Amino acid sequence: MNRVRIATRGSRLALAQSEQIAARLRELGASTELVTVRTSGDRLEGPLDKLGGKGLFVKEIEEALLEGRADVAVHSAKDLPVRSAAGLVVAAIPPREDARDALVGRRDGASLAALPRAARVGTGSVRRAAQLLAFRPDLEIVPMRGNVDTRLRKLEEEDLAAVILACAGLERLGLASRIHERIEPELMLPAVNQGILAVQAREGSAIAAEVAALVDPPSLACFLAERAFLERLEGDCNVPLAALARQEAGDVLSLRGLVATPDGSRVIDGARTGSLGVARELGRTLADRLLDEGAAEILGALHAEAQA
Repeated sequence: MNRVRIATRGSRLALAQSEQIAARLRELGASTELVTVRTSGDRLEGPLDKLGGKGLFVKEIEEALLEGRADVAVHSAKDLPVRSAAGLVVAAIPPREDARDALVGRRDGASLAALPRAARVGTGSVRRAAQLLAFRPDLEIVPMRGNVDTRLRKLEEEDLAAVILACAGLERLGLASRIHERIEPELMLPAVNQGILAVQAREGSAIAAEVAALVDPPSLACFLAERAFLERLEGDCNVPLAALARQEAGDVLSLRGLVATPDGSRVIDGARTGSLGVARELGRTLADRLLDEGAAEILGALHAEAQA
């Protein structure tokens, strides 16, 4: 493996994530170069669900790969569209980091259960907002966008009691000490593929085969199960949808997923188990079960509202 050019967004978190992969590649004997790409998601302001979704953070990076300006790209897997652009593949899924959501409060000892009544909580995620309201209908949800540093700053500037972020992102930035509560999945199920990095490359390229050495099989199975769940439900940024797959004893894979109304008044959830080798089937089967139990009604109403 020779010099590897790694396409990445320019945010502090994206650079930290890409440097993690670069360090792994250097262990395999490669020299590395980070190629910074400014994406539509970095330029545009406003709610992601109104602008085109998380794919806005990916399009220009995929173009850099296809045009040969980079050899691989590093993404937060939860930002990746269900289908890669034609000619590209996800070549490696390294070991997953903490998939949980994190509560960062203004005061030490803050926790979701202990927040004051009608507390203002910041999040840019409809998934997080729905689950927050399902647990604490009294909370005031304050929409926000921006990088991690911006959201932490808004904690003070906008008089918020707490903000909800991803544990993995805070850890990658060396900010784990800011976490007051790692919210257990039984209370707040994470986003599909949260805590997972995806290494993308051109299909059939030599580098795609070489970076496959970074694959962690259990993390790959979790990635595939959760994405199959997302794909079957045709989920996007408008949908309060969540899923988490975990390896249990041996090669057993458990998957829990949910679909909720944006106000958290109705939550359809369920779980399935299977082997690591049937990860995609596990995701599709669980999605079908939730559709039969009421998720189809919720999704239909959300899609109709989005098109109105």
